[in-house]
Amino acid sequence: MSPLQPASMDPESMPHGKVTYAAAQGIALLTLHNPPANGYSYEMMRDLDEAILRARFDDEVQVVVLAGSGEKFFCAGADIGMLGAVTPSFKYAFCLHANETLLRFEHTPKLVIAALGGHCVGGGLEIALAADLRFARRGSGRTGLPEVALGVLPGTGGTQRLARVVGRSKAIELMATGELFAYEEAERLKLVDRLIDADDEESFLTAVFEVARSFCTPKKAAMSVGHIKRAVQTGLELPLEAGLALERELQAKLFASEDAREGVAAFLEKRAPEFRGR
Repeated sequence: MSPLQPASMDPESMPHGKVTYAAAQGIALLTLHNPPANGYSYEMMRDLDEAILRARFDDEVQVVVLAGSGEKFFCAGADIGMLGAVTPSFKYAFCLHANETLLRFEHTPKLVIAALGGHCVGGGLEIALAADLRFARRGSGRTGLPEVALGVLPGTGGTQRLARVVGRSKAIELMATGELFAYEEAERLKLVDRLIDADDEESFLTAVFEVARSFCTPKKAAMSVGHIKRAVQTGLELPLEAGLALERELQAKLFASEDAREGVAAFLEKRAPEFRGR
């Protein structure tokens, strides 16, 4: 049972049943579900698209956690059987929609955490790279972008996002060799932000959930966290002067918020702030 799913509440499936959605305590949990390896199809991407939009529009949701169902896989990438059965034009449209879906994670002003339990390879890693933070269960699997073995390249953002995380030459090496490596090595490469020791997937998600809660109200100004994310995600793609302009605009919005007034008042009164997310 997930920490977001008490016995009295069943997770809701998206229209195609490839992603489940549950929300509680400021956290939305999006779970990929396509046994045995959670490979993604167009249907799963449509479900994922709808799920992130739902979390974006829900004022009660402050942090999004993305996980895979089962112990063995976060996600093994695109469903190869599906790719082998469709036309080249469908594949192009499929990749375009997948890119648009993953951009929604980066554009949504709420922190997104990928909870990597089990293997996270190919397109699975490309999904995880679109998250703001990546936490992995130690010893649970391997990761990497092995698409070169299929005669293609990582086509769901892998060539772009991996280079932005590990640097240009290292990204080329990892993708050209198609090497898979353990999460311990992924942490060394900065692909994984935190390794979590957990006996099983349930305890791992519980630990991820506890960290996610630390970014929520009342202890943390969730609006501030979301604006920090937007400033970084968009600002790094802009010239410095334009990035500074974006930072100023986001800061102006925060200066006008209730949470900013509370934060300053709490500091002056030497007490812990009680943020409300507005």
